[in-house]
Amino acid sequence: MSSPTESAQRFSTEIVLRWGDMDAYGHVNNVQYHRLLEEARVRAFASWFNSTGPDSMLSSGVLLARQEIEYLDQLAYRQEPVLVEMWITQIGGASWDMAYEMRDGPGADRALYARAESTLVAFDIADQRPRRLTDDERASLTVFLGEPAAMRRRR
Repeated sequence: MSSPTESAQRFSTEIVLRWGDMDAYGHVNNVQYHRLLEEARVRAFASWFNSTGPDSMLSSGVLLARQEIEYLDQLAYRQEPVLVEMWITQIGGASWDMAYEMRDGPGADRALYARAESTLVAFDIADQRPRRLTDDERASLTVFLGEPAAMRRRR
């Protein structure tokens, strides 16, 4: 397993909210946070891995094995996108852990709406089983290797 570095790069992407993300209480529903993180993750994969053809990570197979979210502040619908920052916290033989922070865009007083961490598994769709990460995939992930998300329950 690879060990984290203290100065990891983060992948950042802006995600636009949808009117339908809002619930009866007037804020983005907690289930929609999962969708927002999924969209950010797919964009990261397109950047980190070969994003086209049968050998791309999304085409060859990747499974979400675990996802944990801490909701830190209410996110109300607005037209400005939210910023999702992602980095890798652990790399195993066939899996890796990713951390996320969902916040307002640039600025000193950016609200932090959620922290999350998930475990992804490289998967061989034809054989219906996990597969080992390739050297190229491992190298792409290592660039973003950093500390685990600062989840409150872990402090």
